Amino acid sequence: MRTQMQACLAGRGGEVSARARAAELGRTYLGLDSTGRRNFLTVLARDFDVDRAVVDKAVDAFHRAVDPASRGDAERALRAALEPGRMRLLTQFNGLPEGIKFLVDMRAQLLEWARDDSLMSALEADMKTLLRNWFDVGFLELRRITWDSPASLLEKLIAYEAVHEIRGWQDLKDRLDSDRRCFAFFHPRMPDEPLIFVEVALVTGMSDNVQTLLDEAAPVQDPQTADTAIFYSISNAQKGLAGISFGNFLIKRVVDDLTAEFPKLKHFATLSPIPGFRRWLDGELAKGEGVVTNGESARIADLFADPDVLPPESGATLAAVLDRPDWQRDEATVKVVKPILMRLCATYLIDAKAGKRARDPVAHFHLSNGARMERLNWLGDTSDKGLRQSAGLMINYRYKLGDIEANHESYTGDGKINVSSYVKAHQKSTG
Repeated sequence: MRTQMQACLAGRGGEVSARARAAELGRTYLGLDSTGRRNFLTVLARDFDVDRAVVDKAVDAFHRAVDPASRGDAERALRAALEPGRMRLLTQFNGLPEGIKFLVDMRAQLLEWARDDSLMSALEADMKTLLRNWFDVGFLELRRITWDSPASLLEKLIAYEAVHEIRGWQDLKDRLDSDRRCFAFFHPRMPDEPLIFVEVALVTGMSDNVQTLLDEAAPVQDPQTADTAIFYSISNAQKGLAGISFGNFLIKRVVDDLTAEFPKLKHFATLSPIPGFRRWLDGELAKGEGVVTNGESARIADLFADPDVLPPESGATLAAVLDRPDWQRDEATVKVVKPILMRLCATYLIDAKAGKRARDPVAHFHLSNGARMERLNWLGDTSDKGLRQSAGLMINYRYKLGDIEANHESYTGDGKINVSSYVKAHQKSTG
């Protein structure tokens, strides 16, 4: 492997020969099992890093350069010395027909090993730099996906959907109906592979329940009468592009396209999951430091007086209530826990932070794109996944076109979150 890598960097025989050697190296990698691929990447990371002696020599020459011409030469020499050999090698794959997809898939596997391996981490960072440059949004093409799109592309849509599972071809057909839209970004060197895609429902009013939104039995609405576009699913399709963000550009481009096609659209919003809420809530409840007020605790305890609602041996805790199967179907339970969960979820979304950014990953994504926290939705997702992740709660993030830039600057600069009075009211409510 090392010999093949060195031959790729030697550059003998011109461009055609260089591409042939890179293609052969790629075939070698693809023919390896997981252990072999890890060894391959270890050799690439360890043996084709920067040459420290060459860097030191270039730094010394830079310091000794006095006139503009020699300083310019020294700067270029230093810049070249700081580029690892592996970067030059990886760049050669850009010229191959499937080369960029090859590198995207390679980085997807590399990410698994980079967490606990400093060599792999350095190689992963180099690959991320390359891919970020190659996947600049200016190179990407926005395409609408329809039921008439190639079957191979539709199959990938089903496979890559990460938010609300597509249950089969009929479900997919409904999501591509006349009152629905699906858009994806593509790279010209990966024309058959969506990078990220968004699913949109054209409705009247702001949707509050994803099961209703995706109901296959619901009648198709005339999209020309819709006043709201609901972004209900955004899925990154390529694991190897993790950390390379173009979702914000996708939303802006889609808004432009929808506005042109449907002039009556007035509102653009999401119906989004809150994937970190239950995990955060369970952690806070385990601390036992006044997460639930005295009044709320008393009402939860009263639930245990009725053994048909919750057995007394479960312990009078909110966590025990939420762990009970079908708790959301019991009227008495819902009456008690709904205001508590709405308050705590608002607190989580507004106050739980990772540095300056919102702790919830979906919240961070939309807030950094300029959205506002608009409305919490009780039992907006009653699927097993929705109940497990967020006790069934969902949220609408609203994209108000005139405020997007200001919201983006405020959040990314100061960590300030634009929150509607409706969501704030839930946070302030106590019992």
